[in-house]
Amino acid sequence: MKTCLRSSPKIPWRLPLLLFIAFIFLCSIVEVCQAKPKPKAKDKDKDVDEFGDPKTGSDAFGGSSGSGGPPGPPKIPKEAQSCDGIYISYNFLGREKEYPHVKNTTAQSWAFKSQLQLVNMGITELKTWKVFVGFQHKELLVSTDGAVLVDGDDFPAQVGINGTTIAGYPQADLKTSIDTAGDFTQIAVQVGLKGTQFGVKPPGIPMPKTIKLQNDGFKCPAPSKRKSNIYLCCRKDKKFKVNNRLKYTKKKAGDLNIMYDVLQTSGNNYMAQVTMDNDHPLGRLDHWNLTWEWMRGEFISTMRGAFTHLKDPAQCIYGPAGQYYQDMDFTQVMNCERNPVISDLPAEMKDNEKIGKLPYCCRNGTVLPKIMNETESRSIFQMQVFKIPPDMNRTALYPPQNWKPTGVLNPNYKCGPPIRVEPSEFPDPSGLQATVLAIASWQVVCNITRPKEKQNRCCVSFSAFYNESVVPCNTCACGCDNLPEDRQCSTKAPAMLLPPESLLVPFDNRTDKAVAWSKIKHYQTWDPLPCPDNCGVSVNWHVDADYKSGWTARMTIFNWGDTAFEDWFVAVQMGKASQGYDKAYSFNGTMLKDLNDTIFLQGLKGLNFLIAETNGSKPSDPRVPGKQQSVISFHKKLNWHLNIPAGDGFPKKLLFNGEECALPNFVPEKSGGIPSKRTNTIITFLFTSIITLFLVR
Repeated sequence: MKTCLRSSPKIPWRLPLLLFIAFIFLCSIVEVCQAKPKPKAKDKDKDVDEFGDPKTGSDAFGGSSGSGGPPGPPKIPKEAQSCDGIYISYNFLGREKEYPHVKNTTAQSWAFKSQLQLVNMGITELKTWKVFVGFQHKELLVSTDGAVLVDGDDFPAQVGINGTTIAGYPQADLKTSIDTAGDFTQIAVQVGLKGTQFGVKPPGIPMPKTIKLQNDGFKCPAPSKRKSNIYLCCRKDKKFKVNNRLKYTKKKAGDLNIMYDVLQTSGNNYMAQVTMDNDHPLGRLDHWNLTWEWMRGEFISTMRGAFTHLKDPAQCIYGPAGQYYQDMDFTQVMNCERNPVISDLPAEMKDNEKIGKLPYCCRNGTVLPKIMNETESRSIFQMQVFKIPPDMNRTALYPPQNWKPTGVLNPNYKCGPPIRVEPSEFPDPSGLQATVLAIASWQVVCNITRPKEKQNRCCVSFSAFYNESVVPCNTCACGCDNLPEDRQCSTKAPAMLLPPESLLVPFDNRTDKAVAWSKIKHYQTWDPLPCPDNCGVSVNWHVDADYKSGWTARMTIFNWGDTAFEDWFVAVQMGKASQGYDKAYSFNGTMLKDLNDTIFLQGLKGLNFLIAETNGSKPSDPRVPGKQQSVISFHKKLNWHLNIPAGDGFPKKLLFNGEECALPNFVPEKSGGIPSKRTNTIITFLFTSIITLFLVR
């Protein structure tokens, strides 16, 4: 039987190849022609930023988000690309819940981070930029990277009520793109802000109310807002007149003006002169201390006209200065602190060849108002400052920041940052009719601030001939933070009325008198008793007489402290009663009409020294305060309608050596009792009822 084997037909090898090529070609056509799927909303949000532009690999200020990316221009929304002035942006970066965690939303604290950006997109250089940020969520600012607070507050600073103004440091000026060939490191600046805020529950974003450029000559519209970003463009005010001859900012007016002038400079050190001018008619400093903060590792080598309170060479030896100046003997260096405390030299050092011999120095820290002594309204000292790398160029000059002058019992000054101004002018030391300019000059403007409640350092008591009781200084008028732990007293109870003789003894010796007086007069007593006023200086204002054509008052100053006051003064504002000021009998009195009709009182020659508190004649006697007293007379020619007992005869404001003193909450009543709104209301009601019944009948 034959078996037949059938062979399969042969397939040419070219056919599979052609089919494969055709398949690839068809697939490519389908891929090209197929419509791209529409991205989902979530994916779209990931690929665009808050301005609606496609995201790039750069961060909020143009820097690459990864490593190695070149820096670029700041991210600016399309609406602001046409800005031809100063572009300002505030970006909220995020926040984290702080401890303690509480259920009350308004009490929960959050740590936040944000960025403030400025770009000069105009044609004029912006000098010493300042920006106001209208914080509104109880923010507590902890740090500012690239700026300082203009009002001189220390960190942490409360800025969440009235906002705050910040100024650039170290980059205070923003040049133009034209002058720098578009170099964004010179025309733009970024400030990192860190702090704490309260009261905004996620997903809400705690944004400031507004931002605004504070430099003169600019107009800023209301900012535009987008989620976690607000921005605006401030343009030049065409009506503002610019002095093109000034290269730097014009000097500002302030209560206390400080100049930081560089007189000589070399590679690693420079000679600076600090000048303090008191330009407020009621401002003053006694035994002044001046402190600041070095920001770049500087230290003070020598001084003339002043001294520092601490000499600690170890801070230089074991710090950056010691690493660079390895051959320097730091035991001869004046000060190595980051925050030195500087004081004026005593008068006996004035003619010292090494540290004295300087005009306007060496008065033991006394700076008087110009109306008292114009030559003593200025204080000067000089110092040699050494620098460390990278500031070894003779033109690398940076003033210290965070200036704060203080006195023994003087106004509280708040200082702004140093502002570069036109170089100061000095007479030629050779005696020639020539002017010598400083190499560089900065101005620090300090202004007097009103003391907060219970933070005064002097107080006032009221008394009158028609009332047997004295209205004393308020409880804790000068604070109660330093009371002994074993002292039991109430910080909220009102001060108790006193018999007149108790004003002559310290508070600890008048407690029994006050309690006994309250029992005699049937006044209310408190348990525990009110705390003392804790003031070093008190002033008693006593209405001595009131008659048809005039009235008189007796003012007594008490010094309860350990420091005597030379060339003291008291300034009193009496409201409408000031117009009738006649004269002071034991003081030298002057009416300052340009200053709210302030009566300026100072001691006569030989009586201008208010001694400190001294011991009594016997060990068991209470200590005796230093006292000065005078009768002051007023007439009623221009204000015959004055009601002295109702309050017209008592000061509306009183200052001792420039420090505003705390006033009592009420004045002595003519009836001899404590003022009571309820009693007055009842009397008014009864009087009205009687008159009504009489008219009805």
